[in-house]
Amino acid sequence: MTEHENEHERDTAESDGTGDRSSWRFFHATGAAPTGEPPALPPPPPWREFTGEPVQPAAPDDERAVHRRLGTHGSGPNLRDEDIDTVNAALLLRRPLLVTGPPGVGKSTLAYLIARELGLGRVLPWSIVSRTTLRDGLYEYDSIGRAQAIAAWRAGADPSPEAAADPAAPSPERAPSLGDFVTLGPLGTALLAYRRPRVLLIDELDKSDIDLPNDLLHVLENGSYDIPELVRSALPTADVFTDDPGGRAEIVGGRVACREFPVVVITSNGEREFPAAFRRRCLPLEMRAPSREQLISIVVSHLRRRPEGVDTLVDDFERRLRNGGTQSVDQLLNAVHLTTAGSFQADADGRKLIEMLLRDLAKGR
Repeated sequence: MTEHENEHERDTAESDGTGDRSSWRFFHATGAAPTGEPPALPPPPPWREFTGEPVQPAAPDDERAVHRRLGTHGSGPNLRDEDIDTVNAALLLRRPLLVTGPPGVGKSTLAYLIARELGLGRVLPWSIVSRTTLRDGLYEYDSIGRAQAIAAWRAGADPSPEAAADPAAPSPERAPSLGDFVTLGPLGTALLAYRRPRVLLIDELDKSDIDLPNDLLHVLENGSYDIPELVRSALPTADVFTDDPGGRAEIVGGRVACREFPVVVITSNGEREFPAAFRRRCLPLEMRAPSREQLISIVVSHLRRRPEGVDTLVDDFERRLRNGGTQSVDQLLNAVHLTTAGSFQADADGRKLIEMLLRDLAKGR
């Protein structure tokens, strides 16, 4: 068969659906970090292209947070082939993932799995409570601190040696900078202009006030927002704090705009429905409970060994799930670690303690 015929056969197989349908994937849910250069992401669709400026330095890493979530071997949530396809579609289309499922199945862990495998640096976690507002995720402005700093500056510099050694301390030569009192939140930091996207975890959005999902629509659609305090100041640029430890970023004209739309993982325990306009902008992914092999892999990854007796505990954990219980993988890890620590005795008192650790979370005790 000639090379031309081979190419024609491959094209035919792809067009009729008999070829390798997974060849378009660039995220494979392996949990392994890149060995060399991180994989290049495919270009976005034209309607999801952004041109934010100025370009920020690459995102910092946070291996300790990744290890806490994934363990040393990168064991992540139990994803089916269709789940992996959904993640890749969200990454390709630059759309948020709306991840649902029972507590403890690894919904928030998925963000760390994506960040590690694609080499996207530190995950920006935003935990939602009933009082959370959109501005909490975008930025914080310390107006009281700025007023106090201006008053101190007008009164003159502090003559103490400590103040002299502090470059941020008020002095006659340096008025307090407006940017020193602005701190970008997780969402605000994710929307800075990075060459590679940041990973933003919006955790438990269903716990929010009813207005927050609607408030997110404009930001998620446009990939930008204004900081009114900086806009009103008419400063051409401002150097502000970010959500990264010790991070700073230059803001031009009071406007933050992304260059690469962030990888947004939104988790929900299904406590309420979201508006149709919000769901239209997200790709849904419903996660299932880990398989037995996945549970053992998670234990080995976190404890760096396969403890004796782990199979019995995993079987007990699976039985509780099959009986309709609400359990979290964290409970299994705690039980395994406890029973393999020191001279723990699995007597009547020990068994009672294990029962407490593996209790049904839906029963409220």
